[in-house]
Amino acid sequence: MDRQLLIASAIMSLGMLLIPFGDTAGKLMTSAGIAPFFVAWTRYLFGLLLLAPFALSPTALRLLRDPRIWLRSFVQVVTIVTILTALQTEPIANVFGAFFLGPMVSYLLSIWLLKEQGSTLRIILLLIGLAGVFLVVKPGFGMTPGLAWALFSGCCYGMFLTASRWVSPLGRPVHLLLSQLLIGALLLTPLGLIYVPPLDVATGGLVMWSAAASMLGNLLLVFAYSRAAASVMAPFVYVQLIGATAYGVVFFGAWPDAVSALGLAVIFASGFATLFLRTSRPSP
Repeated sequence: MDRQLLIASAIMSLGMLLIPFGDTAGKLMTSAGIAPFFVAWTRYLFGLLLLAPFALSPTALRLLRDPRIWLRSFVQVVTIVTILTALQTEPIANVFGAFFLGPMVSYLLSIWLLKEQGSTLRIILLLIGLAGVFLVVKPGFGMTPGLAWALFSGCCYGMFLTASRWVSPLGRPVHLLLSQLLIGALLLTPLGLIYVPPLDVATGGLVMWSAAASMLGNLLLVFAYSRAAASVMAPFVYVQLIGATAYGVVFFGAWPDAVSALGLAVIFASGFATLFLRTSRPSP
């Protein structure tokens, strides 16, 4: 692995650990009865305030004229609200295990809608990953409403990933990130204001923790993608499973049961196997 790829991998991995770290704060809030709409709204709002001084420009604002940008952002809003709903009642590791239906949905949609070339080996690995998701959610054998929300969120995440590839030629990644934060904040403001909880120092700290970790995680992802091809970085998304499991144990004392732990391991292994498939291909 060359130095550039090693740096990009480290940046991507740190970003993927920060995203579930932000969701840990979200779970602390939703488990205490704070509405997912408020948590999602403040995440967008404070993320926007943190990023705007560095990324706000006429170029970024021009992106708002394109309906594709609004569609992508709407899908992400639904993704975040539904995963926060799932986190109200479910262990964070299990939620992320179900959520990782998303990359599989994205791959299939990219082949269908974006006409990307498929790979038989990649499809086999995705099916193995899907088996891991089933081990986590246990459909028909203990599946809960919270895990159903996580699966729905994962499907939306898959659509968001495909939409992100669709709009990527429209602008720089940092401007695309700013546009999704701005649109998300606008879309969620009415519901966020309806569900404002009693505010205190602890809640304010959790709000800032959730927003900062999520925004920095996505910003590091942008930087990683600027240093290496998206196809090479994609498997590092699965590092979120490690973070989600660790945070669940540390903050909530929630160890996955044996079947769920096996499912998480299967999802992680199948995701990272795609990296070795790419790096093992002979050079033309």
